[in-house]
Amino acid sequence: MNKPLLPNATSLTAVDAVRQTVPQWLAALDRRNLINGDLVKADDSEEGIVVLNPATLNELGVAAASNRNDVDEAVASAKGAQPAWAAMPARQRGKLVAEAGRKLAAQAETLSVLLAMETGKALRTECRGELAVAADLLEFYGGLASELKGETIPFHPKVFATTVREPLGVVAAILPWNVPLVLMMLKIGPALVAGNTVVVKAAEEAPFATIAAGVILDSVLPDGVVNVICGDGPNCGAPLTSHADVAKITFTGSEEVGEIIYKTAASRIIPVSLELGGKSPMIICADADLDKVIGGAISGMRFTRQGQSCTASSRIYVHADLYEAFLSGLKAQLETLRIGDPLDETTDIGTIISRAQAERIRHFVALAEATPGAVVHRCGTLPGDASLNADLFMQPTLITGLPEDHECVTEEIFGPVTIIQPWTNLDDVIAAANGTRYGLAATVWTRDIATAFKVTSKLDAGYVQVNQNLTIQPNLSYGGFGRSGLGKEASLEAMLEHFTRKKTIAFAMD
Repeated sequence: MNKPLLPNATSLTAVDAVRQTVPQWLAALDRRNLINGDLVKADDSEEGIVVLNPATLNELGVAAASNRNDVDEAVASAKGAQPAWAAMPARQRGKLVAEAGRKLAAQAETLSVLLAMETGKALRTECRGELAVAADLLEFYGGLASELKGETIPFHPKVFATTVREPLGVVAAILPWNVPLVLMMLKIGPALVAGNTVVVKAAEEAPFATIAAGVILDSVLPDGVVNVICGDGPNCGAPLTSHADVAKITFTGSEEVGEIIYKTAASRIIPVSLELGGKSPMIICADADLDKVIGGAISGMRFTRQGQSCTASSRIYVHADLYEAFLSGLKAQLETLRIGDPLDETTDIGTIISRAQAERIRHFVALAEATPGAVVHRCGTLPGDASLNADLFMQPTLITGLPEDHECVTEEIFGPVTIIQPWTNLDDVIAAANGTRYGLAATVWTRDIATAFKVTSKLDAGYVQVNQNLTIQPNLSYGGFGRSGLGKEASLEAMLEHFTRKKTIAFAMD
């Protein structure tokens, strides 16, 4: 057992000091996967996925380009470790998972810097917060180990009937690039506590923090319980989801890939959890507190994450009485946010993840600009630093004057772009908010409790908030309706319903 596998940066807190550790971590992770407690070269180690720092477009490192052989090795590792892990008392598993969360928190600064460098998200406003939530999720799930309970059933006086919850086996967890560490812990936390082992597929655009996090967790957990591999969809993702020894798939990503995974799972009749796209509405009533609403719109649109969030409030419906004041106030507040180097402590907003994603966002904005009556409001100042790559920085963008059937209103843009529409009739605006194939999240802003209850009861979304716009939080059940996916995360029910199977046992007493 070669632990630890990464240079220790626990005592380093200053960003400059931590940055010295990051190159050492990247060297240790070069073209490697975490399999059975070791960092091993991918099967075809001459190949690799070049990962760019989106703020500069300089090469950050080379990740593993895993193939079917690497998948087989990772799944075999997880399968081999699972019986002993499942046999461990549940509370002991929980204690180990919680301790892994504390180990993650101890390395949070180095992981945050690495995450900022590979995703382009601002260190101060995004990456540190992501690490805090990721670590908290493991501690949260570690504390739920005692809740893996069955029931006794009053079936018949002469029959003792009971149920027990058992782990499923090997879980495949497939991650996106926007908030990889939070989503990793949302998936593996409940899976591990329930007695499963996992193979995590890191996003090829931003894999290093994910693999490094796996190494840190492995320093506490038995070898093979957590395995992390990297590769593209056809060569790595497809063999993983179709693998005969994978008992469950949990995926966060695009609607299109989610549909493929769902069909793959159906062909093998195994359970699947999907968290897919969103086009989340924000309804602002005439009595809403304007100052709170403006702050809520900035946080709800995830502007400090460049809008790269499935729950982003990308459709904002404002009562006509507040419309002009809201639009003016939102623009003014957005102008104060600093767009720049993700590692700069003064930066609020970093970069888009890649050229392809930036081109997609600009395509939608161009469609709006070409629409008669539409107005595109770009807010904030792009950085002028010559060391940064200007192509991937983008201003927060507000679009007004679009019809409800416009592509910018109906399609997920996944960038710092929100559509703002006025309304006057509450039933009409609820209908407009529900006029989407998605159903992930929604918010309503009002001081009237009766209005709040009416709107929340009629919104077709799985995660509805009133007068706030929190991101995913431990102990708040999270998951969407419609094309936004299947299943719940971040809650006790996620562990019980999605990572265990229920067995009924009946004893004849006579």
